[in-house]
Amino acid sequence: MKSDSYKTILEATKETLFKDRNSKFFGFAFPVTNEEAVKDCLEEVKKIHYSARHFCYAYQIGVEDIKYRANDDGEPNNSAGMPIYGQIQSFEVTNILIVVVRYFGGTKLGVGGLINAYKTSAQITIEASEIVEKTIDVFYQLNFEYDMMNKVMRILKEKNINLVYQKMELACEYVISIRKKESKAIFDIFNNLYKVDILKLEA
Repeated sequence: MKSDSYKTILEATKETLFKDRNSKFFGFAFPVTNEEAVKDCLEEVKKIHYSARHFCYAYQIGVEDIKYRANDDGEPNNSAGMPIYGQIQSFEVTNILIVVVRYFGGTKLGVGGLINAYKTSAQITIEASEIVEKTIDVFYQLNFEYDMMNKVMRILKEKNINLVYQKMELACEYVISIRKKESKAIFDIFNNLYKVDILKLEA
């Protein structure tokens, strides 16, 4: 993974199905950026499969500061959540939640069988997802008077900088986003510009 980019999924994936000895494993993938979203997605899956007993999942959130969790939801210890999380690591994706719902088919799979089934279900679910690469961006706020607008706009255009937000009142306030590896050079340009204040915003 490059230092200023990461991979994630574009949107929630359609349900996938993996079967092993009559047990059914339904897989779901969701793009998530916080634990609140994880809860909402789990609730959504529980409404669809209200009669299932096991909702095993793993998620990873963050780009530079990583948070993850793996949950076996009543299956034997480390037989479900960690195999799912292993696939998240294998595909090098982040900001993702994988939920695998299991319906017991009458034949016990054993711990090895469960590990394989949850791993395979997570794998086909990620494979069914559209994986995209995104850049890690740094956000800056620019404050300046109207007489500096042409200069500022010229730099934005020349450097192909993304203008995220603008507020024009007594003075101008812009929020710009810049790919991390280019952020210091852009900061220095504006920081050295007379009558323009630049401030880094926390993501």
